[in-house]
Amino acid sequence: MEKRKILKNKLYLYVTEFFAGMSVMAVELGASRLLAPYFSSSQIVWTIIIGTIMIAMALGNIYGGRSADRNPNPDRLYGRMLVAAAWIACIPVVGKYIILGISGLLIFSLNHNFLIWAAFVTCMVIFVFPLFLLGTVTPSLVKYTVEDLEDSGKTVGMLNAANTIGSIIGTFVPTFVTIPAVGTSVTFLIFASILLVLALLYFASGRIKNVGAVVASVVVLLSWGLGYSDRFAFWEQNLTYEGESVYNYLQVKENDRAVYLSTNVLFGVQSVYQKEEGLTGMYYDYAMAAPLMAGVHDKEALDVLVLGMGTGTFATQCNRYFDGMNITGVEIDADITKLAREYFHLEEEIPVHTYDGRAYLNAVDATYDVIMVDAYQDITIPFQMSSVEFFSLVRDHLKPEGVMVVNMNMRGQGEDDINAYLSDTIASVFLEVYTVDVANSTNRELFASNAGGMMETYKRNLVQEERSDLRTAMTDVGEALVSYEAGNRVMTDDKAPVELLGMQVIDDIIGEEVSYYRSIYEEEGFEGLMQRL
Repeated sequence: MEKRKILKNKLYLYVTEFFAGMSVMAVELGASRLLAPYFSSSQIVWTIIIGTIMIAMALGNIYGGRSADRNPNPDRLYGRMLVAAAWIACIPVVGKYIILGISGLLIFSLNHNFLIWAAFVTCMVIFVFPLFLLGTVTPSLVKYTVEDLEDSGKTVGMLNAANTIGSIIGTFVPTFVTIPAVGTSVTFLIFASILLVLALLYFASGRIKNVGAVVASVVVLLSWGLGYSDRFAFWEQNLTYEGESVYNYLQVKENDRAVYLSTNVLFGVQSVYQKEEGLTGMYYDYAMAAPLMAGVHDKEALDVLVLGMGTGTFATQCNRYFDGMNITGVEIDADITKLAREYFHLEEEIPVHTYDGRAYLNAVDATYDVIMVDAYQDITIPFQMSSVEFFSLVRDHLKPEGVMVVNMNMRGQGEDDINAYLSDTIASVFLEVYTVDVANSTNRELFASNAGGMMETYKRNLVQEERSDLRTAMTDVGEALVSYEAGNRVMTDDKAPVELLGMQVIDDIIGEEVSYYRSIYEEEGFEGLMQRL
């Protein structure tokens, strides 16, 4: 067939290759942000995203090459780009509903590895097909651009270079520009529109009447009208705040008694601020045993470092109940710190450094009386803050009588859960380790020190505590504290399987939460379940 005029301009073909590569990476990064509020952003979820996308691209390469050899008509390639553009544009409109639908089906049929399977099926349903279509671009363009063997190497090299450069830029633009500025939904729509424009230019250049072009244009335009939303928890009403940062999905919910921060739609709450000042019975109350263990009433001032400051509930509570607290916070997400100041009453006088907790310890020489590690979100535990090397670094930044307190917020049911591994790792670094389970929650607080006599200091300072409510609460905590008997489950920077261990706990939590509804489903079917809901 006669070659269309636009295809004689290799620059246009290189531009097609460039934006195809850019769109693939943008969709991959968008996929991580779309899934993270529901399934976390752990290494396991990233592995699923990368793996399924590579499967789609490989199959697209194979199909694209065979299709171009069998029928070298560029109309087919640019028609596939129209379909890919329309599909990607629909992701912000229907993606969240598909995720919840798949989760709802699997949660009643799986007993193990729910998050793994839910994330995998979601990726296969939402992302594989459009990226399969984009995978056909490179082999098809090779067919259209290579005219003779003398310059075939140069041409193929230029195409691959265009694709690679586009992929590189497509890696940085969503993360640092579009997602922070306009959100995940609009990021999908931007790159869908780019693909649409490229395909429309092709068909317009030949004055080709293409019904697919009209349909794809309508779909993309409708998606701009319907999909421009950052609402991940679309069923929630009257949220105080919902948005995205570079690192997290952020949701603030408020009622008459408390303000809540969630960084995950489906699992748990990361921070709670009680409007009625006083003890709450929550984990940060239990963690206030650490200042007593460090001798808060024996000293004029106590230097405290919080790694994973979050909304600052521990710092706020310590300032309310103790005098002379010099508190420094470290929080990697600056947007969480902004929310802490605005909604959670974190005092402006408390400095918060925007830094990774471990990187901060590597950067400073200061030592502290208390270091709190509160960087473990519900289903995402940073491996670099769970290893023996990390806890050794914490130990080196404690004063001689200093105390580390760790909030472990996924208490499992087995002997080999994530908390057992964390506790064994900590016990390999510290001489004294005590744990206490927080009532009516999945949290466990761990206290560790090398001072030798941590509990004696605790009891002595508890007697000196003048506030009766705190003295009563800390007496209960002291009675519940258990000396930890260490095993040999030590995690290192080289080997710290926190994702798999965390998944096991999530399976337990899900199984416990849905067992009631699962029994209804098994006995009465879907109709009975819907009636109970």
